[in-house]
Amino acid sequence: MNRENALHHAAARVDAGELFSVLGQRVAYRTESQQAGADATLDAYLSDDIEPALRQMGFATRVVTCESDGQSGRFLLAERVEDAGRPTVLMYGHGDVVPGMEEQWSEGRSPWVLSAEGDRWYGRGTADNKGQHSINLLALSSVLAERQGRLGFNAKVLFEMGEEVGSPGLARLCREHRAELAADLFLASDGPRLKARQPTIFLGSRGIVNFSLGVHLRNKGYHSGNWGGLLRNPAVTLAAALASIVDGRGAIQVPGLRPDSLNASVREALASITFDWQPGDPAIDDSWGEPGLSTAERVFGWNSLEILSIHSGPEGKPVNAIPPQAIAHCQLRFVVGTDWTLLERHLRSHLDAHGFPMVEVKVSRGAPATRLDPASSWARWAISSIQQSTGKQVDVLPNLGGTLPNEIFAETLGLPTVWVPHSYPGCAQHAPDEHLLGSVAREGVQIMAGLFWDLGEVPWSTGGKASEEAACI
Repeated sequence: MNRENALHHAAARVDAGELFSVLGQRVAYRTESQQAGADATLDAYLSDDIEPALRQMGFATRVVTCESDGQSGRFLLAERVEDAGRPTVLMYGHGDVVPGMEEQWSEGRSPWVLSAEGDRWYGRGTADNKGQHSINLLALSSVLAERQGRLGFNAKVLFEMGEEVGSPGLARLCREHRAELAADLFLASDGPRLKARQPTIFLGSRGIVNFSLGVHLRNKGYHSGNWGGLLRNPAVTLAAALASIVDGRGAIQVPGLRPDSLNASVREALASITFDWQPGDPAIDDSWGEPGLSTAERVFGWNSLEILSIHSGPEGKPVNAIPPQAIAHCQLRFVVGTDWTLLERHLRSHLDAHGFPMVEVKVSRGAPATRLDPASSWARWAISSIQQSTGKQVDVLPNLGGTLPNEIFAETLGLPTVWVPHSYPGCAQHAPDEHLLGSVAREGVQIMAGLFWDLGEVPWSTGGKASEEAACI
């Protein structure tokens, strides 16, 4: 029994076609959570596929539903306890997918039939998220086999079937089952690597808050010749207000909307990040965004404020009239160090101070930012393990540029969170011709087998906490 054999065993199973076969069965489930009438298929994916696979590895399982705000979420909870004195890992995955978009797939492909063309494995869910959790489960079973029926740690698994519709019930489930889901580490896979040929980990996600700014001055438009220069123009007012919030190069001007957490460990992690731009990607504007920051720091270490749409007057049919109102729909993507719940207060104070009391602020929804410090022992442990398994440097993102429900795991459950993605930027996630790279899947199985093996080797104190030596394998 040794680490090298576990990695070899995992890769051999991929080479023998086992991962492709299992993934093909899972892709065939049309688990489109955004489509009406999909409930039976969503349930079947858990009860007929994932649950038997986990039970075969010795997990106790149960499927539960949890309602929140009139929506019901489907979840599978699984647990495998070997020794209460050993570390416990919580794994996560989602089995639902976005709509198949069957008519838009090229070359006669079907989103519900897994097909291999060179290194690409085509099918809906291959990248998001069926392929990724299938990689992790195969790696887990490989370590279990190599250790002759033991893992050396305790494992818990949480599957949901509503991630693509906002994870209804997930927050409530984790609040109500916090003790049952208690662990020492959260370890899961979703999203893309930065580059196909280089492993990535990310340790959280940027937060998001959507809001609108509106100027409503009157009930109808007035002739611009008769009234121009006498009536305030709501579009001009809104444009001036927006320009006071974010300047002409995209730098945020409101102190409360700027982060204070671009610390030394985050800068160090982002210093080595490079991007693998592909043909067809837009050209990066180096003059846009916060001055003095690198490309990686701007998207992973800082906040960005975007105007998603702006409207005033008859759309597409301007008339010679001063419009009665104007509205802009905006979004703030933010990192740790920004409290989105204070956004309305910060904007109101700023607008009033700059002479725009007539601009209304409405916040629609938000989710907090999360980040595990790249210098933490669990982050260093994961980086070391992956480097040992692959012989490659690891891209370390303190957080994704996008947003996942990571705050539920990091804040509600209070866990250090490590994400190991097995996809890549060109995977066509959420689009026709979604695919997984077979080479990345094979390496991903070895990466996860190495992590699971090393979890069984983590030095563990009698107090039930990982020692600092856990970061050194």
